Amino acid sequence: MQLSLISVIRNLFFVLFLGLSSCVYAQDNLKLWYKQAARNWNEALPIGNGRVGAMVFGNAKEELIQLNEETLWSGGPVNTNPNPMATQYLSQIRTALFNEEFQKAEELAKKMHGLFTESFEPLGDLVIKHTFEGEPTDYYRDLNISTAIASTQFTANGIKFMREQFVSAPQQTMIIRLTASQKGALNFTIHPSSPLYHKNMVISKQEIATKGKAPSHTDPSYMQTMEQPVIYNDPTGCRGMRFEFRVRVKNIDGRVNSTDDGLQVSGASEVLLFVSAATSYNGFDKCPDKDGKDESKLVEQYLNNTWPLDFDQLKKNHIADYQHYFNRVSLVLNGNPSVDMPTDERLVRYAKGVSDTGLEALYFQFGRYLLISSSRPGGIPANLQGIWNHHVRPPWSSNFTTNINTEMNYWMVETCNLSELHTPLLDLVQRLSVTGKETAQNFYNAKGWALNHNTDIWATTNPVSGSPMWASWPLGGAWLCQHLWEHYQFTGDITFLREVAYPLMKGAGLFCLDWLVADKNGLLVTAPSTSPENEFITDKGVKGSVSIATTMDMSIIRDLFSNLIAASEKLGVDEDFRQTLIDKQKKLYPLKIGKKGNLQEWYMDWEDADPQHRHISHLFGLFPGNEITPLKTPAFADAARKSLELRGDGGTGWSKGWKINVWARLLDGNHAHKLIREQLKITGLDGTDYSNGGGTYPNLFDAHPPFQIDGNFGGTSGITEMLLQSHLKELHFLAAIPDEWQNGEVKGLKARGGFEVNLAWSNQKITRAAIKSLNGEPCILRTATPLKIEGISAKSVKDDQGYITIFPTKKGGLYKFRSTK
Repeated sequence: MQLSLISVIRNLFFVLFLGLSSCVYAQDNLKLWYKQAARNWNEALPIGNGRVGAMVFGNAKEELIQLNEETLWSGGPVNTNPNPMATQYLSQIRTALFNEEFQKAEELAKKMHGLFTESFEPLGDLVIKHTFEGEPTDYYRDLNISTAIASTQFTANGIKFMREQFVSAPQQTMIIRLTASQKGALNFTIHPSSPLYHKNMVISKQEIATKGKAPSHTDPSYMQTMEQPVIYNDPTGCRGMRFEFRVRVKNIDGRVNSTDDGLQVSGASEVLLFVSAATSYNGFDKCPDKDGKDESKLVEQYLNNTWPLDFDQLKKNHIADYQHYFNRVSLVLNGNPSVDMPTDERLVRYAKGVSDTGLEALYFQFGRYLLISSSRPGGIPANLQGIWNHHVRPPWSSNFTTNINTEMNYWMVETCNLSELHTPLLDLVQRLSVTGKETAQNFYNAKGWALNHNTDIWATTNPVSGSPMWASWPLGGAWLCQHLWEHYQFTGDITFLREVAYPLMKGAGLFCLDWLVADKNGLLVTAPSTSPENEFITDKGVKGSVSIATTMDMSIIRDLFSNLIAASEKLGVDEDFRQTLIDKQKKLYPLKIGKKGNLQEWYMDWEDADPQHRHISHLFGLFPGNEITPLKTPAFADAARKSLELRGDGGTGWSKGWKINVWARLLDGNHAHKLIREQLKITGLDGTDYSNGGGTYPNLFDAHPPFQIDGNFGGTSGITEMLLQSHLKELHFLAAIPDEWQNGEVKGLKARGGFEVNLAWSNQKITRAAIKSLNGEPCILRTATPLKIEGISAKSVKDDQGYITIFPTKKGGLYKFRSTK
């Protein structure tokens, strides 16, 4: 009887632990909070529903809420052939390169460039000016990332005032609730405006609209020589989209009046503000003005759908929608010890070396929060700043930079159980393949499709103007194809693989086959070739960036070919094409180890012009690729480690995020954790720093500086890689667990092969685990200690790197594990 009771208790414990995504995990201490309002944009708090974003400053007397809408960009459909003479220079460049005339090749490469991308633009501002007696006291503001609600509260003259804000995905509307503890004490005005061309228009006594138009072209902010960097006029009606946002007041009591300057509320005690926004964007290939959507109709529709609901129902709908994604994963590190301290002060304390694993767990979840808030199915992918930008000429145009940053935004989307949020990027790849086909033909005289290092909402694919160091790199499409394959590996969606992923991957593969040429030894190389944004110094002292067969180029092509071969085998198609890839892959220029023991970045073993450059492009094969691993290719893994040691741990915020992932892939959890600590170094820098930047702003935004969201996403990805790796077709538990994380528990992570994983550990060793098999594939586990599977006779077998456990699974099956040590 006693044994039976123990068994029941044990099984009940495992049911609770298993949980998986069907249960709501406890999400404690997941608030960013402060004792003062934001002094600048990097202290404001981000909220969003994937389409509409807002930065909430939390000022007591004069609140500022800065707004964005994901489709509000300058420009219009791309000119796919802006440089008709481009192809005539390709053979000249290759001749110069094979003659080792690198400077000549670099000058010629500039003649193959096209147009700049367009810019993501700010929508507008809402200023709420309060009238009350006395000075605010007892001030508090927060962002609860377990509910995606921001709040501000304070007391003035004995009256408690409170504002709550969230952007509802179900209603596609931002809701702001203002309350006062004393009847009739709410007196304020609302002033909408925009940094773009706009005008305000009264709709009714309770509603005002701000209507405007985006620029027909905006030059990048780093181009300082332009006489007119922002242009509005476009007589064709094909460039410059319209936009509109409205504010509608729903007052429980009090009075509301409106003028062109804004809305006035007086004598109220509770007020709801509904803010809706839309643009005329109608697709990447449609003129946003003359062929655009009716933005006025859309904003009115959003408001009308929101109006009948009371605040409690709106809040309930919002939280349910948000937690459908957020509650799939929980992370506890050393118990997530509670720290009763504002977030900015907590960051200062952490920077002094004080341990705060709860802050690290919060940072992990903040990355997931940002992706849920900036990337939703059917929408536009998260750009360099997610969906939050207040500049007409934002840093790097706030576009999609595809030589690292766009990919980094989505590294964690599958592992962090947010697979649906991958679709905006995967949809963009489909649009890029359309314009990219023209780029492949018009710039490179090649089949298939190609993308260079920058793109935008209009699916620009040409090499932009500027230095070949960044512009002359046509393998962005090949890299993005890795995301197509990853989505299939995690989901097992064979229809997606057959109808979407494989055709796109094949198109990029066709381009690569045409792009490759033979060197003097008969090896297939890329020429011209760059290692994004980096420069070399030859043995003769020549400095340049354009060469042959950079390690990144060859690693990306090997990765694409391998994935294409596997996909064609899985689908049972294209046997002849598959054999071509196999034959060509054998001839690709190989990885090489340099004289310093490092992984060679260039065609020859040259010096780096900047030995501590922020990019680590030549380590693509280590991460996000799987060509280099300590378990399978130890010599190349050691060379990658040496490269990292030579590069150092400096660089931009996103650079540190990248390095967390590669150190995790080297199974060095302590070094990865060191970089997490550096990533979380509080900073107030707002300028641009390429080498000694990095860190985190008081609102937990990543600092390049300036703000770039990829560092946040890269940091979250790195933490998942420390806890669980699956790129070698085995689930490696606690692959790079640092000494700092002695005890912990993570629930809901996803692994390739279609597995959902819960882990608990003590003294850095697995104590229990649970796996849900979503597709019924065989499962291979790698652990530091042996595990016992309940109800299955499989045994853990020791090898040189730990223990391997292999067992079959059934679709939907739940499998429970305990440590035997």
